[in-house]
Parts: sequence; structure tokens; C-alpha cells
Amino acid sequence: SWSGQYEYMERAKERLSILIPVAIAVIVLLLYINFRNMMSVAIILGTLPLSLVGGLWLLDILSFNFSVAVGVGFIALAGIAVEIGVIMITYLDQSLKKYKGGLSDGEGASEAGILAAVTDGALLRVRPVMMTVSATIAGLLPIMFGTGTGSEVMQRIAAPMVGGLVSATVLTLFVVPAAYFLWKRRGV
Repeated sequence: SWSGQYEYMERAKERLSILIPVAIAVIVLLLYINFRNMMSVAIILGTLPLSLVGGLWLLDILSFNFSVAVGVGFIALAGIAVEIGVIMITYLDQSLKKYKGGLSDGEGASEAGILAAVTDGALLRVRPVMMTVSATIAGLLPIMFGTGTGSEVMQRIAAPMVGGLVSATVLTLFVVPAAYFLWKRRGV
């Protein structure tokens, strides 16, 4: 049987095969407790696949192989991508509620009213989302381009996060408000 670093890698992969689904399950549970609505949770979880695309894209550009450090980077990316989605959905909900004078879920709103509320809510969140992403990426860039002892491992943690945040931001600013509008319009 194989031993040494390969054995450690296999053990870590087994743990990650358990920890990643557990992390996603905890995220889903916390989102549902917060929003009490599976459609909001589904829209927010929609940020995960596109953030993974960005992370995988940057890993390919940098020629990094999948490793334990990359897996840890993707877990951290999932948390940040969900946080950005929560920011957007929360303000879209607040904007729709404000537009309808406090009625929950925008009951009785016209399609034009829902569009106006979603547009206003999304525009108010551009700066906070961009600030969150910019600050995180600015903190990760020195890690990505650092040299020295341990930098190889840290680069593999930072790479999926940087690539994933770029693509998750595009999704959050454009696709999430559109999906939210389509969902709320369906109830009109």
C-alpha cells in the first residue's frame, strides 16, 4: 500500500468528501432559518455553481491541481458567495416590502411595481457588494503572489476564492435580481 504524503492526501480527500456536503447542509439550514422560504434559499444557492466556475477557471489558468488546500479555498468561497447573495436578497426583500407599505412578500404588487422595487433594491446594493468583494480580493492578492515558506499552500487556498469571487459578483449583481423579479412576478 502507498504511504507518506499520498496516504495523507487520501485521508484528507475522505474527510473533505464528508465536510463539503456538511458545510453546504449547514449553509442551507442557516439560510432557511433566516429567510423561512426555500425559493430565497434556492436563489442564494444559485451563486455557488457560478462561483465554482470562476474558481476552477483561475485554477486552470494558474495550472494548480486539486488538493486539500484548494478544497479549503472552495469551502471558504462558498461562505463568501452565500454572504454576498444574502446581502442582495435581504435588500431586495426590504425594497419590495417598503414599496408595498409593509405587506410581506409584496402581496398585491403590480409587475411594474415589483420591477421598480427590485431595481431600487439592487442598485442600493452595488456599492456594498463591490466593497465586500474588493476588500476580500485585496486581502487575498498578497497571498496569491507571495513567495517564501508555505506560500505554495496559501496560493492554492487563495486562488479559488479570488476567481470565484469575480464570477459570484457578476452573478449576484445581475442574475440574482433578475431571478428574484421572475419569482415575485409569478405571484402577481
